[in-house]
Amino acid sequence: MFESLSDRLNGVFKKFRGQGRLDEENIRAGLREVRLALLEADVNYKVVKDFVDRVRERAMGQDVLKSLTPGQQVVKIVHDELVELLGGEQQDLELRAKGPAVIMMVGLQGSGKTTTTGKLALHLRKDRKMSPLMVPADVYRPAAIQQLTSLGKQLDMPVFASSTEMNPVDIAKNAVAQAEAEGQDVVILDTAGRLHIDEHLMEELANIKAAVSPNEILFVADAMTGQDAVNVADRFNDLLDVSGIVLTKMDGDARGGAALSIKSVTDKPIKFVGVGEKLSELEIFHPDRIAGRILGMGDVMTLIEKAQTEIDEEEAEAIGKKMQRAEFDFEDFRKQMRRLKKLGSLDSLMKLIPGMGSVREKLGDLNVHEKELGRVEAMINSMTAQERRQPKVINPSRRERIAKGSGVDVQDVNQLIKNFDNMQKMMKKMMGGGSKGKKKRMPQMPGMGGGMPGMPGMGGMGGMGGLPGMEGMPGMEEGPAPKRTGSTKADRKKKKQKRQQRKKKK
Repeated sequence: MFESLSDRLNGVFKKFRGQGRLDEENIRAGLREVRLALLEADVNYKVVKDFVDRVRERAMGQDVLKSLTPGQQVVKIVHDELVELLGGEQQDLELRAKGPAVIMMVGLQGSGKTTTTGKLALHLRKDRKMSPLMVPADVYRPAAIQQLTSLGKQLDMPVFASSTEMNPVDIAKNAVAQAEAEGQDVVILDTAGRLHIDEHLMEELANIKAAVSPNEILFVADAMTGQDAVNVADRFNDLLDVSGIVLTKMDGDARGGAALSIKSVTDKPIKFVGVGEKLSELEIFHPDRIAGRILGMGDVMTLIEKAQTEIDEEEAEAIGKKMQRAEFDFEDFRKQMRRLKKLGSLDSLMKLIPGMGSVREKLGDLNVHEKELGRVEAMINSMTAQERRQPKVINPSRRERIAKGSGVDVQDVNQLIKNFDNMQKMMKKMMGGGSKGKKKRMPQMPGMGGGMPGMPGMGGMGGMGGLPGMEGMPGMEEGPAPKRTGSTKADRKKKKQKRQQRKKKK
């Protein structure tokens, strides 16, 4: 979402860093470009004015102007102010401990309330170990009731039985009573929306609020609508006093103005963001992490959390041991590839790694690399279980069958097996041959763990470079063997001769 804004701001900061000294004139010129970048990103003009004024006031301070690294100081100031603009500290849901807590989802029709209700229920069950009851309270749109019922079956989660003939206020009260009787500790109300705000809708929502006293009223806004989402959020807040914002479609190509403006305009925090269509793709909103992404600093914490969620530690440890014993097979490699897919696209992952912006530009279209990963997986899927576990049995006739089954050329299958064989040989070399029969300690190979904290079992991908369409990945590029840095036989012979010559002289 923030790509164009991030590119513009990084261009401004390069100019700042390139100047040995800063003065009022070049700070004003740089902040003029920052202001234009924010306005082009559809940020509210009042918010932009206040933001730039605060940055200018801090950047003009003597501690910055006299600093040895004034450019870096300005970047830090912009980062700190962006964090404040986005809400300061991350704010979680405030749910009562006794009795079922009530969360009321509000917003215009089409903003994604029903899907977000399902995502939020999954988040509460998975991360907070709660037992949610989802409640379809939109009686004006039968499809909304059907959709939430379908999501309940998909998530194996209870859904309150409502119908279009029922009153929304009665639905809310009866759902809370049912949750209390059946032991559910949180009720999520999916309320009705309209194409625009009207008196009847707001009166109904106010009556529901009065009837069940919700702990949280979350306004769901489509981030793609930009400043319209901010204006509508402000109206809902005036009438209902919402407790937080959920921005959907943050994975789209919107310019980011809603995310940067909505906290300042409504004075309500963004609590969650929808980052994809899957029910698992709802993230807690962290202002400091988003600010880091905007300024090209990456977001390692989110990457680690994604890995910890998707990767089974016991399985990862088992694969790590197999790699150390040089027993890593195609079955294991396929598991690694599937893990990588669960974490997201290559492009989205690289955005989270600090300093990878320039690498992404050099790689060009990362979708091409993802397609090649798909081709590699198709070849592995076309193998039998025996072939995946014992690649040595794959003879020429089997290679032809694998190629036909995966829709590739035999040369592609040959290249895959050759690279895999090379990786196995490399592992054996690194694990064997120590003095007195002792095994060497296996050094860190590129892509074999250690490089990404908190991501056990993600190793191995880097060691498979040279697969079709995956040139440039470290670990397996063909070329001359690296020179040994230890003492050779000739070196030892020369040393022995020198010692003998010294003895003769004595």
